Amino acid sequence: MASQTLPIIIPSLKEKHSGAPSRLSQEAKDAHARLHSNRTLPTSQPRNRPVRLPPDVSLEEFETAVKDLRTEIGDENVEVNDKPLVDGWYMEHPNTHDAFHIADQEELVSSATVYPGSTEEVQTTVRWANKYGIPIYPISIGRNLGYGGAAPRIPGAIVVDLGKRMHQVINIDAENASCVVEPGVTYFKLYEEIQNRNLPLWIDTPDLGGGSVLGNAIDRGVGYTPYGDHFANHCGMELVLPNGELLRTGMGAMPGPDGADNPTWQSFQHAFGPAIDGIFSQSNFGIVTKMGFHLMPETGHQSYCFTFPRDEDFEQIVDLIRPLAQKRILGNIPQLRHVIQELGVTGARKKDFHDGDGPMTREEIRTEASKLPLGDCAWVFYGTQYGPPEAIAAQLELIKGEFGKVPGSRFFLPTNLPSNHYIHDRASVCSGVPVLRDLDWLNWVPNGAHLFFSPIAPTRGKDARTIHELIVEAHQRHGFDLFPTLCVAGREIHYITNIIYDRDDSEAKNRAIRLMREMIDKCAARGFGEYRTHLLFADQVAGTYNWNKSAFMRFNETIKDVLDPNGILAPGRNGIWPKRFRGKGWELKVDDIDFTTICPRP
Repeated sequence: MASQTLPIIIPSLKEKHSGAPSRLSQEAKDAHARLHSNRTLPTSQPRNRPVRLPPDVSLEEFETAVKDLRTEIGDENVEVNDKPLVDGWYMEHPNTHDAFHIADQEELVSSATVYPGSTEEVQTTVRWANKYGIPIYPISIGRNLGYGGAAPRIPGAIVVDLGKRMHQVINIDAENASCVVEPGVTYFKLYEEIQNRNLPLWIDTPDLGGGSVLGNAIDRGVGYTPYGDHFANHCGMELVLPNGELLRTGMGAMPGPDGADNPTWQSFQHAFGPAIDGIFSQSNFGIVTKMGFHLMPETGHQSYCFTFPRDEDFEQIVDLIRPLAQKRILGNIPQLRHVIQELGVTGARKKDFHDGDGPMTREEIRTEASKLPLGDCAWVFYGTQYGPPEAIAAQLELIKGEFGKVPGSRFFLPTNLPSNHYIHDRASVCSGVPVLRDLDWLNWVPNGAHLFFSPIAPTRGKDARTIHELIVEAHQRHGFDLFPTLCVAGREIHYITNIIYDRDDSEAKNRAIRLMREMIDKCAARGFGEYRTHLLFADQVAGTYNWNKSAFMRFNETIKDVLDPNGILAPGRNGIWPKRFRGKGWELKVDDIDFTTICPRP
């Protein structure tokens, strides 16, 4: 079916909390135009059922519950999901389902969306959910794309959209270089607020700037400055427990003078006693409504890249990176990307380079890469150094000396490359400026969507080679192009591979599911576990962390059952199921590849 002609919708930050800054309005329009021109799906289609009800809740009970909640927080703040589903795009994404649906579009859908406007209204919503036994799934923005987006793990659950009305930058402390934000504050918004105040501070942003600062940290996402570990650089939370009680972590647990917040809440992370912040990341133990972060003081910086000519250089490159990173000579969390990524970020379509449905051949990739500014190569290393010019110059000489040990390696500065080359966007991201460039690789196939496969490997060449070969072979077997990006630290590698598929191609979606299942299984067998995954693969990933008869999961389940005896808060998120649902057929394991329906299985 041909795509419909629609006006280009680019909500701005001034108009909407999740909008784009004015400095990126044209770039957003261009990205939208490219994606829309490669779309064959209609904007929306009639639904097979008007409302997907929560499990074990009748329509009458649902309507009574919704009426009750509307009385509590306002009619306009509870929206029943009975309209056609619209996938939208990055800047106008849904909060009802996963825009990049790998299951049927109508499976992982909410029954309604709730918009609390304060921590107190979050507490009200949680207590309401306990009263009626309805599962709720909190989202900050809903742009966790590649990992499930805004979808609830249990179809028919209620999505609690925190960001729509809770999107304030509560505080920026310039002297302490810290901030406190609500869930709806995006990297775009925090950056623009700092610029408006003319403060010499940086944020740390992931590749795309439209996500929630708080939400990304809770999911343990990463960026690329020296503050790239987002959860490690948080400091203090306020959260609502599954029974509706309010909790503050760190120094926030101690009241400040005269009822004020504790003055060291964003200065010291741990306070006295057990450090409990971690159990609220990648879990379903509470809803974080405020979170503090450390900000990086502005400094000098220089971005650069190296190219390496041969695929087989990979092991040596990793072994060269390790001591440079451990000695803190490398200034940031660098990226090592396969050259096919250079094709993807141009916004070009695969059909421009390749005939047929199978993956591009290595010869085709080389031919096309040779036409690009970096030329024919296999691997591209993007890095950034920080500090005064003389320190940066000394660091770069050391780095050049090491990478020069790879025959044929080449060094580039941004000034050596055209103004539209990807290195300039890397330079922005690595100096705390959020961008939109990484939307362009979604144009690779029609109706572009993606899944992330995100295992961790040691920073050792032989281990990196092992996991890389497993992933290469699996992609070839299932007919997908491999888009690997490695975030390489001194001791571990985040190996992020992007499975790009057509949302309108059920056969491609089935292959993507099989590919994910295989990679999770085979990588875990070698000790390489995912650090983050799509919600439909969370049970399988959680099951790979099974040392000592799954003591880790049993510990998580014990906490869950104590904190959430009614099982209302995000059941199944990251593979943690409350007693109410556990062992009742909701879990999806390695052999479950049919996502036609998501419901209890025998």
